[in-house]
Amino acid sequence: MMIQALSISSPSLAASLRRREAASRKGLAKLSSPFLWTDSRISARMLWQIVNRLSRRQMRVRKMEIVDELGGQYEHTFNDVKLQIRNYFTFKAVRTVLHQLYEMNPSEYTWFYNYIATNRPGEGKRFLQALAKERQVLAERVMVTRLHLYAKWIKICDHEKIYKEISDENLELMRERLMETVIWPVDDVGSGSDSDSYE
Repeated sequence: MMIQALSISSPSLAASLRRREAASRKGLAKLSSPFLWTDSRISARMLWQIVNRLSRRQMRVRKMEIVDELGGQYEHTFNDVKLQIRNYFTFKAVRTVLHQLYEMNPSEYTWFYNYIATNRPGEGKRFLQALAKERQVLAERVMVTRLHLYAKWIKICDHEKIYKEISDENLELMRERLMETVIWPVDDVGSGSDSDSYE
């Protein structure tokens, strides 16, 4: 009965239990102990696999949630854009500090390079919090560099030019797509004045 019930939920589990029952029927020596699970029960390992598989399915379902912070509803705020800009300037600051350390302090460069390999500088605040726990001075250096790079970008950035570049790029992309989708008339090479010239 138990095997039939399990065959619906887990075919590999049911097959494993069938093999155990077949081995016990053949007259093989069967060791038993009050500390071991009997054949009619599911072993702890198999039970863990079933639970783990079910929890993975539930996690996949949870991952498919729609969150309004990600999509393009910019009626009230651009907080996600601000976050991306901060994260990007953290990334740029990390690269700048890494380059400076390469030239001035090779041992610190090696440590920081290995730290970056295991932690993601693109995560901004979280990256800096973890770095501050490890090396406070280095975290402060990255924060100051990030602020300096942002101030420099604000002075250099021409918002009208960026707006025009975005507009031009959009126009170019729409033009390319139009050229791909338009069906152009086919020229007839074998008819018309060309056939008269061969006579």
